[in-house]
Amino acid sequence: MQTLHVDLGERSYPIHIGENLLGNTDLIRPHVTGKQVMIVTNTTVAPLYLSKAEQMFSGYQIESLVLPDGEHYKDLKTLNKIFDALLEARFDRSCTLVALGGGVIGDMTGFAAASYQRGVNFIQIPTTLLSQVDSSVGGKTGVNHPLGKNMIGAFHQPQCVVADTSTLNTLADRELSAGIAEVIKYGMLGDEEFFCWLEANMNDLLKREPDALAYAIFRSCEDKAKIVAADEKEAGQRALLNLGHTFGHAIETGMGYGEWLHGEAVGTGMIIAADLSKRMGWINQDDFHRVEVLIDKADLPIRAPASMTYEKFMDLMQRDKKTISGQIRLVLLKAIGEAIITADYDQELLAQALNEHHALPSTRKIGI
Repeated sequence: MQTLHVDLGERSYPIHIGENLLGNTDLIRPHVTGKQVMIVTNTTVAPLYLSKAEQMFSGYQIESLVLPDGEHYKDLKTLNKIFDALLEARFDRSCTLVALGGGVIGDMTGFAAASYQRGVNFIQIPTTLLSQVDSSVGGKTGVNHPLGKNMIGAFHQPQCVVADTSTLNTLADRELSAGIAEVIKYGMLGDEEFFCWLEANMNDLLKREPDALAYAIFRSCEDKAKIVAADEKEAGQRALLNLGHTFGHAIETGMGYGEWLHGEAVGTGMIIAADLSKRMGWINQDDFHRVEVLIDKADLPIRAPASMTYEKFMDLMQRDKKTISGQIRLVLLKAIGEAIITADYDQELLAQALNEHHALPSTRKIGI
């Protein structure tokens, strides 16, 4: 097991990463202050891991809530089921919520914890690669709205994160690739050495080699923890973590939540960001090709759906929460491993990049 710390003063917390951590009560008991524990999970994860999670909290008043699985359930209606369960069980403000699942469960459980009785503790037990490397760390919580992804939410840090890498053995191949998109993001935005490692080790990640997965998770969490510690509420550099996300969120919203996985949309979004960076003269053709090849090698789509026209992209991106005073802020590349946040880009070049990357079939393989 390896342990990282997110340094946020009194809100600091550990991230434990390793195999077979589910069932290790010593990792979580120091972070449970009251006697009441609510485990929130979904219909996919519950048959696999709920009983193990419940054993971690033996001796407490445990309630478990199993929600339907899918991004399209990440909404206020489903969120209210968590509040119903808490109130029906008469949970008080010393209770602890536990998110057992992927990013949807983590985001909703965290938002419920931020809101219930104006804030209670919660613990993240992420079971997908995407949630282990990204959404479980940093305290972003929330739900989707039909007009925009993650538009309703709060910053609320967990008490700890327990990332059991053995849960990835039951993860679908498509979900694994979606998680790898967020791993690639860290290399692109600020860690060129890690990007090079990914180029050399992508096949091992896809084969679920334990050492490769453990390294990728640790390195991703390490990179994110540094950024979150420096900018908890995204007043500045934390926005770099949105590389590919403005385009990706538009795809998710435009296609209907769940049609494209979050990581799939972000992967394509990172290609569009790299293409615009190339057109701006900030990166060269070779570096753009490296980005496109790596995302393709991860078995991710490299083109947006044909229905995502320039006009549709722009309409949805204008509603993105990163848009300020009508200016769409984007994360672009000065180099592989060096990203910037900017609204100073050529609109015509943006139109060219968007038109280029929706016209071809999303399943096209580029060759290596």
